[in-house]
Amino acid sequence: MKRVMSIQDISCVGKCSLTVALPIISAMGMECSIVPTAVLSTHTQFSDFTFRDLTDDMEPIKEHWKKEGFKFDAIYTGYLGSKRQIDIVADYFDTFKKDDNVIIMDPAMADNGQLYAGFDEVFAKEMSKLCGKADIILPNISEASLMLGVKYPGEDASIDEVKDLLLKLAKFGPKHAVITGVELEDGKFGFMGYDTEKEEFYSYGNEKVDMKSHGTGDVFASTFTGALMNDKSVYEALKIAADFTRAAILNTYNDPDSVDYGVNFEKEIPFLVDLIEST
Repeated sequence: MKRVMSIQDISCVGKCSLTVALPIISAMGMECSIVPTAVLSTHTQFSDFTFRDLTDDMEPIKEHWKKEGFKFDAIYTGYLGSKRQIDIVADYFDTFKKDDNVIIMDPAMADNGQLYAGFDEVFAKEMSKLCGKADIILPNISEASLMLGVKYPGEDASIDEVKDLLLKLAKFGPKHAVITGVELEDGKFGFMGYDTEKEEFYSYGNEKVDMKSHGTGDVFASTFTGALMNDKSVYEALKIAADFTRAAILNTYNDPDSVDYGVNFEKEIPFLVDLIEST
């Protein structure tokens, strides 16, 4: 059985980060080993949530795993809460990166052109440096713009603007730079990527569901990681992630009893299994 390391926070209630990564990756037939960077009572959509910073535990976890000789087929990171955590994760990459595994980064730190609370331009710059150690990066348009230090083109950025961002992201050093949440030319909504070795762009989208929800980027990145570990190509894994994320959003949109703090990805797990088996 393949093993994925996921480094991000965990919310006791709320569908994001490890609360999403652990069940999705496990459902796809992988062992998901976690490095929790913080524990929150709920995710940040709620007010007055509790927060326990686990930065001091990250280094001892790494040293214990190193001593035990654990190996990982993928290392997947999401939300990181501080520059210190970025530095520790960089050391995780250096320690556990092998020729036959892959590092996947979702630099979760911004939406709608704005950094999340507690982050600044210095943090974005440090995150861009960490992307240089990754094989595949999955920012949205906001995160790409902020890491590059360029003007935010808006969520409806043109294809040419997205391609320009991708070419700049490629200079960080990943094998694949992928921007999520892209309005495509055919009126569909999805992703656009750039293969730095082949020097080729690629994209895929579905009909847009007019709904915004917390954690959809985590659903996408977790599904992509699991699909890639099921021996799908990067493009196939991205396509599976896009289809599953849309299904989860559509299920939530059509469910009168859905919660307002996440999408019904659990209801669509059978569809995800079918996608893996049929692709």
